[in-house]
Amino acid sequence: MTHPYLEDQALMDRIAQGDASAFRTLSQDHLQAIVTFVYRLLHNHAEAEDVAQETFLRAWTNAAKYQPQARVSTWLHAIARNLAIDHLRKRKTRGESLEIDDERDAAPLSGRPSQLLVRKQQALTVQEALLNLPERQRSAILLSHEQGHSNIEIAEILKISVEAVESLLSRGRRQLRVLLSDESDQVKDTRMSE
Repeated sequence: MTHPYLEDQALMDRIAQGDASAFRTLSQDHLQAIVTFVYRLLHNHAEAEDVAQETFLRAWTNAAKYQPQARVSTWLHAIARNLAIDHLRKRKTRGESLEIDDERDAAPLSGRPSQLLVRKQQALTVQEALLNLPERQRSAILLSHEQGHSNIEIAEILKISVEAVESLLSRGRRQLRVLLSDESDQVKDTRMSE
């Protein structure tokens, strides 16, 4: 059985030769992970899908330039992150704020309705807390915890040292704990005043 990383590498070699079938396979294998990652950065489904499409378009046009020093998924995430940052900058220049546009992807839901409501609310609380993190901390946390990238891969994606990744993750986790603790305290205060 071939290792998935080697399969991706073989696909990239074929894509560099103009093989549309290989491109479709690569896109199908990685599209959901890229859309999910970008959505968590932008919190806008339409923009996340646009960025994902642009990511794969760039992968197609730059396949011959791809150097196999990193996994293909790492390379795709780096492209997607850079494009997402461009979208965030455009929003900032237009004066738009970053807010969750849709709750449908807040958490996978199963179980009793009361459990579903609690889990969905928890997921939204975490999403809102993530929005309050600086972009680099948010990217590092999402790449690590949601996308399963190693610190070395995150360093390649963010173009920083492994030590800087570890620092971002540590600061981001600490800030998330503070934000989530503050949220928990506010919920308790609201319940006590009722």
